[in-house]
Amino acid sequence: QVQLVESGGGLVQAGGSLRLSCAASGRTFSNYAVGWFRQAPGKEREFVAGLNGNGGNTVYGDSVKGQFTISRDNAKNTVYLQMNSLKPEDTAVYYCAAVILPYVAIVPGAYRDWGQGTQVTVSS
Repeated sequence: QVQLVESGGGLVQAGGSLRLSCAASGRTFSNYAVGWFRQAPGKEREFVAGLNGNGGNTVYGDSVKGQFTISRDNAKNTVYLQMNSLKPEDTAVYYCAAVILPYVAIVPGAYRDWGQGTQVTVSS
């Protein structure tokens, strides 16, 4: 089990950028695939991006391809989500999640450990 803490959310104008961080503590972080999800009010939790333990395989949700970039630094036990060209529809609570899997899962139920979430609000 790992403990996850997200940070970096906030209020930004449309077209701006934010970088979210997901800091992990606990077991060997490089064993874990990590995913970012988001949930807007009244909507289901949506897969945003994920990567495997060594960061060599990345997967993106269709709505953020070319806009967001996921990366990790296992020496710092941290996964990042760089979000560019933000739009009001990107407004949501963003969660990171981790699981020991050799591939990137895109459904929330596949992940065991979750952070508390960080709010991202994009104003028009």
